[in-house]
Amino acid sequence: MLIEVKDLKKTYSLGDNIQVPALRGINLTIAKNEYLAIMGPSGSGKSTLMNIIGCLDVPTEGSYVLNSHDVSQMSDDELAEIRNRQIGFVFQTFNLLPRANSLHNVELPLIYSGIPRGSRKNMAKEALEKVGLGDRIYHKPNELSGGQRQRVAIARALVNNPAIILADEPTGNLDSTTGEEIMEIFEQLYKAGNTIVLITHEEYIAKHSKRIIKLLDGLVLSDEKLN
Repeated sequence: MLIEVKDLKKTYSLGDNIQVPALRGINLTIAKNEYLAIMGPSGSGKSTLMNIIGCLDVPTEGSYVLNSHDVSQMSDDELAEIRNRQIGFVFQTFNLLPRANSLHNVELPLIYSGIPRGSRKNMAKEALEKVGLGDRIYHKPNELSGGQRQRVAIARALVNNPAIILADEPTGNLDSTTGEEIMEIFEQLYKAGNTIVLITHEEYIAKHSKRIIKLLDGLVLSDEKLN
């Protein structure tokens, strides 16, 4: 099993002894090469769960095992290492460096991993070709459309060959036609063997996945496999 979450709880302290529970006991397993969506209204805990799965936060209680690593017990430095090597992030706002071209934006995770320059460039070019941007590698973000910027972000998420691709509202800043094109890329990545976890509040986007987990009030409300 790629991901095992057991009795995961997260409580935020707001001072003056005010405790706000975000996750109240989540149990979840995700196999390699699964494509699932996590849904829920504002305040359901989906962002908190995403942050923990993405090693951006740690639980208050419970365990989270990613690729045989018990993430819930790790230090900040260890979490950073896992994030860089095991997780590819795709954000709603793209999070690209505005003055860097597509190639350099995609290279960034490889720089942090200490990959030699020649290998980095080849790996980044290959990732950009996978998302259909082989002819845009020297373009900067302001020279690209929204859909092309998101493709660069997906290439950056892919370049380290991570265990999972974690996509947070990846079509949120795109029109519906471009959003469908981006979801088609995720479908191709899934068919190529990637594990994809999609965070969305849009039912029609979630239905591109093969499994939908719905959260409510910090608990799993439903876990449905799609055809």
